[in-house]
Amino acid sequence: MTTAQRWRAVLVLGSLIALGPLSIDMYLPALPALTGDLDASASAVQLTLTGTLVGLALGQLLIGPLSDAYGRKRPLVAGIALHVVTSVLCALAPSITVLGALRVLQGVGVAAASVVAMAVVRDLFSGSAAAAVLSRLILVMGLAPVLAPSLGGAVLEVGSWRTVFLVLACFGLGLMAVAVFALRETLPPQRRVAAGLRPTLRGYRELLRDRTLVGMMLVAGLTMAAVFAYVSGSPFVLQQGFGLDERTFALVFGAGAVGLVAASQVNVVLLGRFAPERILTAALTAGAVAGLVLVVTALTGLGGIYGILLPLWVVLAVVALCGPNAAAVALSRHGERAGAAAALLGSAQFGVGAAVAPLTGLGTPGSAVPMALAIAGTLLTASVLVRLTLRPARATAA
Repeated sequence: MTTAQRWRAVLVLGSLIALGPLSIDMYLPALPALTGDLDASASAVQLTLTGTLVGLALGQLLIGPLSDAYGRKRPLVAGIALHVVTSVLCALAPSITVLGALRVLQGVGVAAASVVAMAVVRDLFSGSAAAAVLSRLILVMGLAPVLAPSLGGAVLEVGSWRTVFLVLACFGLGLMAVAVFALRETLPPQRRVAAGLRPTLRGYRELLRDRTLVGMMLVAGLTMAAVFAYVSGSPFVLQQGFGLDERTFALVFGAGAVGLVAASQVNVVLLGRFAPERILTAALTAGAVAGLVLVVTALTGLGGIYGILLPLWVVLAVVALCGPNAAAVALSRHGERAGAAAALLGSAQFGVGAAVAPLTGLGTPGSAVPMALAIAGTLLTASVLVRLTLRPARATAA
C-alpha cells in the first residue's frame, strides 16, 4: 500500500471504530441528570453503560465469525443499521429498564464496526506493522472521546439526553454510507471459512487453545476495564465530588483523551526500536504504579482534584501503549480467522469492562475510592498476567 492508501484506510477504519467511543462517551455529561429524569439510582444509570459493553462483548462473538464466512462488508452494514434503529428507540425509552435493554442491542450494532475494523487491519497487516496501524487508528478514534463529551454537553444545552441518542442515530447513518461506498472488501471468497454453528464453535475452540492469545485477551480486557472504570466513575467523581459543571467536565475528560492520542503516536516511534511485547510489559508496570498512586490520593485527598487527575491521565496514556501492542501480538498468530480472533479480543475487552464499570458506583456518591480501587486492581493484575503469558511464549520460541 502507498502512504496515501494507508492513511485513507486508517481514516475509514478509525471512523468505524469511533462509533463505539461516541456511543459510550457522548451521553456521559447527562448521567447525573438522567438519574432524576428516569427516577433511577446512580448504579442503575451506570448499568446502561454496562449494557452497551455487554452488547459489544456478545455482538463481537457473533459478528466476528460471520465476517470470516461472509466477508467484512455485509455484517458491518447490518450492524450499523441495528445501531441506528436502537439509537432512535433509546431516545424514546420510558424507563431506565427499557433504556438498559436497548443499550445492549445498541452495543451489538456497535460491535460490528469494532470487530470488522480490527479484522480488516489483520487482513492487510501483521506484526509490528499491524501495531503501528492500530496506533494510527487510536489517533483517529481518539478524537471521539475528546469530542464526544463536549458534543454531548453542547447537545444538552439545546435538548435533553434523548436528543443525544438522536444525534448518534444520525452519525450511524453517515457511517453506513462510509461502509457502503468507502470500504472495499478485504476478504476474498477463497479465504473465507465455512459458515454455521459447528464450524464457528470449532474455530473458537482452536483459538482458545492458544495460550498467548488467551493471555492477551485477558490483558487487553483488564486494561480496558481500567478505562471503563474511569469512564463510568469520573462523571460522578468530578461533577458530584469536585463540583465541576457539565462543560468543565467535558473539557477535563477531553484533556485525558488528548494524552491518550499523543501516547498512541509515541507507540509508533517506540515500535521502531522495541518489540510490541516489551512495550506492553513496561507500560503495564507504569500503569500499575499510577493506579497505586491514585488509590493513595483518593483515600487521603492529597492534591485535591489534581491528585486524582494526574494519575488518571497517566493510566490513559498507558492504555494507548497497551491496546495496539496486545492486539498485534494476539492477531498476528491467526490470520486465517482474523474475525473470530478479533471478536475474542474485543469481547474480552468489553466483557471485563462491563463487569468492572458498575463497581465504581458503590460507596459514597462522588467518592473517588471505588474508581481508584477498580483501576489499580485491574492494572496490577494485568501487569502480572502479561509476564506469565509472554515468558512461556519466549521459551517456546527459543
